[in-house]
Amino acid sequence: MHESCGVFGVYAPGINVAQTTFFALFALQHRGQESAGIAVADGDEIKVHARMGLVSQAFAETDLSSLKGHIAIGHNRYSTTGSSRPVNAQPIIAESEGLTIALAHNGNITNSRPLRDELQERGYHFRTSSDSEVIANLILASPGQNWQEKTDHAMRRLQGAYSLVILTSDKLIAVRDPFGVRPLCLGALDGGWIIASESCALDHIGARFIREIEAGEIMVIDNQGMKSLKNGADKRALCIFEYIYFARPDSIIEDKLLYPTREAMGKILAEEYPVDADFVMGIPDSATAAGIGYSHASGIPYCEGLLKNRYVGRTFIQPDQRIRELGVQLKFNPLSRIISGKRLIVVDDSIVRGTTTPHVVNLLRKAGATEIHLRICAPPIRYPCFFGVDMAARWQLIAARKTIPQIREFLGADSLGYLSLDGLIRAVDLPRDLFCLACFTGAYPIPVQIEMDKLALEASPQEELSEVRL
Repeated sequence: MHESCGVFGVYAPGINVAQTTFFALFALQHRGQESAGIAVADGDEIKVHARMGLVSQAFAETDLSSLKGHIAIGHNRYSTTGSSRPVNAQPIIAESEGLTIALAHNGNITNSRPLRDELQERGYHFRTSSDSEVIANLILASPGQNWQEKTDHAMRRLQGAYSLVILTSDKLIAVRDPFGVRPLCLGALDGGWIIASESCALDHIGARFIREIEAGEIMVIDNQGMKSLKNGADKRALCIFEYIYFARPDSIIEDKLLYPTREAMGKILAEEYPVDADFVMGIPDSATAAGIGYSHASGIPYCEGLLKNRYVGRTFIQPDQRIRELGVQLKFNPLSRIISGKRLIVVDDSIVRGTTTPHVVNLLRKAGATEIHLRICAPPIRYPCFFGVDMAARWQLIAARKTIPQIREFLGADSLGYLSLDGLIRAVDLPRDLFCLACFTGAYPIPVQIEMDKLALEASPQEELSEVRL
């Protein structure tokens, strides 16, 4: 499962905003590894540098030195609407009638197709297949005397999930959708202001956490200070997978540090699905804390049965067949001298398609494990996500097609236990109605088209041909 993106913004006269954004994007690299980009404004114009690859691959020192200004936004992308190609790298630039903005987006707009069709009829042109460009042009097309009013009007027409950072020539704007699906927070740095998807990015650049951007809030920062307009929905729909998997364990969301929350998931798993074993291990890194929690609650020792290659990232070098067949072993290496002959409790964050887990089980069996008992921190995922998670179509979700005993047999495990939904809510220790639980229950916070296509905004072959001819 992949989250959509990480976003960052800074308004701080007197500091190197491009370099600050660069290091913040490192802290948010886990939220997207397909492309990275930075846009900078100096009061007069906006400059953008965006490339495919990891942050370290997308920028050189000369790139950063050319981005001069006192306001910047940055973006790490994983595609949820629009394919992974250079034209879809963000921040994106949109222009109309003398107005220019740069925008970076985390989330997914469920009504992007009709909005794009409407904007095209009004004369707006699109160069990407991203719903983020639809948002940018909708803001430009909206009525209003200032950016706050135009953004507020656009929000009333958007459906879905969006945490945004927007750059004008002299302003930084932060926006969070009325349901608060994706996280966004505010920090302070050297007399300036910071916006980030997660608080861990503030820590890495020495900024101080102030608060979260509220659901439905529009925040405008310029040389006059900070203005806020709040227009939240009657209910919230924060994605609970931020707590299970997406966000870093050192981030704070809804005043909760995620590491002890994940430990609590493991402790409750031990209560719900106890089993005799020699060792508990967590699949690194996302399930390490939960594995430790299971160990503490059960009294069974914790071990690192798998070591992860933390330098594995997105690569554009295609492996040959021999390397491809190694599959998950490129990412994990078992400690066979420790786990051989042992009964293992293996804690993981989730099972989506069920394509990777059998390889992990097989890897541990080849290393000599005599029993493998899988314990999963998320309840069975039976419904797809339409709010910024590239998960799968429903027919690809293993829990939508198989019973839990059938899944256990397919995975090759000796036993399988999923954390209950009640147990998950107890571990997070926040009101149940704060969260979007649609991937478990099918109860979406807003109406959705049940089989949406992430490539819905891609040009048809005829459209692409006409673009080439132009």
